[in-house]
Amino acid sequence: MAKAKKETNTVQDFTKYVRWFWLIFLGGIFSIVLVFLLASWGVFGEMPDHTVLENPKTNLATEIISSDGQTLGKFYFNDNRTPVGYNELPQYLVNALIATEDARFKDHSGIDAKGTLRAILTLGSGGGASTISQQLAKQLFHGEGSKNIIERVLQKVKEWIIAIRLERQYTKEEIIAQYFNIYDFLNNADGIRSASRIYFGKEPMELDLKESAMLVGMFKNSSLFNPRKRIELTKTRRNVVLAQMEKYDFISEAVKDSLQKTDLDLNYSPESHREGIATYFRGYLDGFMKDWIKDNPKPDGTKYNLYNDGLKIYTTIDSRMQKHAEDAVQEHMPRLQAEFFNQNTPKHNPTAPFLDLDKNQITSLLRRGMKQSERWRHLKYDLKKTDKEIEASFSKPAEMSVFAWKNGKASEIDTIMKPMDSMRYYKSFLRTGMMSMDPLTGHVKAWVGGINYRHFQYDMVNQGKRQVGSTFKPFVYSAAMDQLHLSPCDELPDTPFCIEANKYGNPEAWCPKNSGGEYGGTRTLKNALANSVNTITAQLIDKVGPQTVIDLVRKLGVESDIPAVPSIALGTADVSVYEMVGAYSTFANQGVYTKPVMVTTIADKNGTILYQFKPETRDVLSAETAYVTVKLMEGVTQSGSGGRLRGKGRDSYRSDYRKVITGYPYEFTNPIAGKTGTTQNQSDGWFMGMVPNLVTGVWVGAEDRSVHFPGITYGQGAAMALPIWGVYMKSCYEDKHLNISKTDFKRPKNLSINVDCSKVEETGGTDGDQQDTDTPHDLDF
Repeated sequence: MAKAKKETNTVQDFTKYVRWFWLIFLGGIFSIVLVFLLASWGVFGEMPDHTVLENPKTNLATEIISSDGQTLGKFYFNDNRTPVGYNELPQYLVNALIATEDARFKDHSGIDAKGTLRAILTLGSGGGASTISQQLAKQLFHGEGSKNIIERVLQKVKEWIIAIRLERQYTKEEIIAQYFNIYDFLNNADGIRSASRIYFGKEPMELDLKESAMLVGMFKNSSLFNPRKRIELTKTRRNVVLAQMEKYDFISEAVKDSLQKTDLDLNYSPESHREGIATYFRGYLDGFMKDWIKDNPKPDGTKYNLYNDGLKIYTTIDSRMQKHAEDAVQEHMPRLQAEFFNQNTPKHNPTAPFLDLDKNQITSLLRRGMKQSERWRHLKYDLKKTDKEIEASFSKPAEMSVFAWKNGKASEIDTIMKPMDSMRYYKSFLRTGMMSMDPLTGHVKAWVGGINYRHFQYDMVNQGKRQVGSTFKPFVYSAAMDQLHLSPCDELPDTPFCIEANKYGNPEAWCPKNSGGEYGGTRTLKNALANSVNTITAQLIDKVGPQTVIDLVRKLGVESDIPAVPSIALGTADVSVYEMVGAYSTFANQGVYTKPVMVTTIADKNGTILYQFKPETRDVLSAETAYVTVKLMEGVTQSGSGGRLRGKGRDSYRSDYRKVITGYPYEFTNPIAGKTGTTQNQSDGWFMGMVPNLVTGVWVGAEDRSVHFPGITYGQGAAMALPIWGVYMKSCYEDKHLNISKTDFKRPKNLSINVDCSKVEETGGTDGDQQDTDTPHDLDF
């Protein structure tokens, strides 16, 4: 009887444990379900709803796109991100991600139950269980996980819920694309497109297998596996990805083994605001866009954000022509600068780099530069230093990186230098401005505002204005052709000439001299322009008057202030490269001025068109007058100062050394109209060159007019600026996809003016060595 009672008690005790087990188990399940429900209701923090999931909030860089579909650069603050679609990702890249991060990605619905169970049983030692969808949820909505265990568990719950919602909202392909687009690969490489461009100089679709493996390997920890700082560690991680791809049969063992032996082979191409292609143009575009944003709010009244809203700016710049232009500058300027330094050593010029200034004038110039510098602004307004403290700091040696041409390339040199000495050093460099434009459409194809944007940010295409020298003369000739119906073959005497005092508001008589004091006989207008004969130009402006020329120049798009005095005929006015190219384009476009165009379309991140440009054109000259002016300027490249383009001119073959500096001759055979320009004391060198579908202007000079070549040999426009045009055009012609014209300029019907001067005896003049200058007292320095 006692034995039976003991057995009954044993059964009763077992039932109690079973009851407690089920209570705890069901309670645990209920608690988990409750936690998930509370999390989904937002009790533990806001959860993204359908709308947010549809449009996840990410900062997108504004992209600048060339006319040939290439990315010139981006505007961004912190996130250099431009999203791409799944169809823009190579299969190698997708396979590498799946093999490494989520092998069962295609089989689950956001949560990998098998992987989660394994992680729980092994306490994470067997690998994590986060799916690609969960990792995307983490990247989109809360970033790095909390170190607090409770908070981290709640974050994990939210990741699971969001991952499931993402799987319902998007296809598998869209999730993969979003994950690649959201990740920060360091070094301003936000998203896969920036990463592939920055680390390998490629678009994502162009990535090969080992490049794809390296980028996927960075998902584990981009700070740790940074290919710029930890090459071997990154390589090891890349090899792990390749091993995973072999494990899941995406690649063969032989391919894995061969690729694991290779280097990373980076082609690091940083995408910053001061580096890359078309930097000066991007600087101009920054201002253009800020003005546009002020006047064009969003439909809800708020303003677009240039750096976060993912706008797309479609420009007229051709990336190929832009590169040809930048390469031409980089080819010519180091050689010219080297010769400039040779001629301005302390032995030859004790006040180098300045000429014609005494010690007090140089001190005054440097003090002005000091007070206009960014260093002065920062110390005075940001750090609240006194003027005395700031001036003292300019005389204290400091570590700095300075610009230098090294082995023919732009470089930086680490040195210790007084800031005042660095100012003098930078003033010794010759700068350049260059713009190239299609005269028919007004589309600007290339824009180079200087030699190096990082160190010389002042844009000499649009911001800078310099005396244009003899490149102004075609405006005088054109006004005379238009008003007096003259022919290029008409002759005028090449004799000393004066415009009497007070005739055009001149207080004194104006008597310009020819270079070298050479006179005699008569010259055709074509010969006179080809050789920049000052006396002939003076006679023409006397016939039509300065105001007539100014009125014409205004219609040609030049807005710079030009005084109504005769000396403007020789180029005393300050005009920008931008204005000069627009004006010359009118001649190539049969007398129709087309305002230069840089932006064709602006779209938002969804592709909605926000802006489209409207061409601005006006008739300025008759087609006949424009054509006659072009024929005049053809003479410049046939027998004048531009003859070096064809291998003509005494300078072209004078010495092998000179050929090294200038690159002469260029041996073009096609029709080219152009004009060189050189201002007083060789401070500014210009060349304006035209073919029927491309007009290009080039200026070369220093920041200060007192910094210049001591002589005319290298200080003239034909040596300073024309070589850049020559190198650029040779590259453009070699690129057959550009279709740059080699044909004749279009001849108008019923041409009534004689342009064939072959039967007219060309007398006097030189073969291109005429100096494009005025007498010293006529130029205002």
